Amino acid sequence: MQQAKSIETSASKTRRWSGLKLGDAFWKFATLFSFVVNLILVLVLAVVVMLLFTIKNSIAQPLVGGLYGSFVQMDNASIVTTIQVNDQLPVQFDLPLNQNTIVTTTEPVLITGATVNIQGGILTLSNAPTTIMLPAGTALPVQLNLVVPVSTMVPVQLTVPVNIPLNQTELHQPFGNLRDLFFPYADLLYKAPSSWGELIAPQTK
Repeated sequence: MQQAKSIETSASKTRRWSGLKLGDAFWKFATLFSFVVNLILVLVLAVVVMLLFTIKNSIAQPLVGGLYGSFVQMDNASIVTTIQVNDQLPVQFDLPLNQNTIVTTTEPVLITGATVNIQGGILTLSNAPTTIMLPAGTALPVQLNLVVPVSTMVPVQLTVPVNIPLNQTELHQPFGNLRDLFFPYADLLYKAPSSWGELIAPQTK
């Protein structure tokens, strides 16, 4: 009887010991499995962070920051060039003339209906009608009082320097809108860490 009880007690202890060993093995496996899973997650997270660093430094920041900087530069730029003007301009106006001048006859001029006054020792004439022949080359003082219409084409050849600031033109508004559109993203990418060192010990930018 005692031997049977002893055998039963020994079997019960064996079952309890086997249960303890099984539970201990399960917790060890669960701990090891959890460690492996966490290690894999940490490695995946590290790879993702490194990929984000690469995307930020190689693609996002050069693209967004470059666009923002380009719009700022374009708004502050000026159009500097020279324009060659080669044209003909019509000129039409009336030129008034009112002045005294000397004209010279180019050929003999016959003047009829003239009068002369001659006072000599024997002959005296007063307002006597006569005809006068002026030889070529005779200088005559005359007064010009007339309006001369002028109509001609004037050739114009100019080199005109041009310096137009774009922020003083209608392009200022669209450039400003594009600059303001990209500024939040460019600022966010600029302040975001670019390496593990900046992530661990962030610096004020």
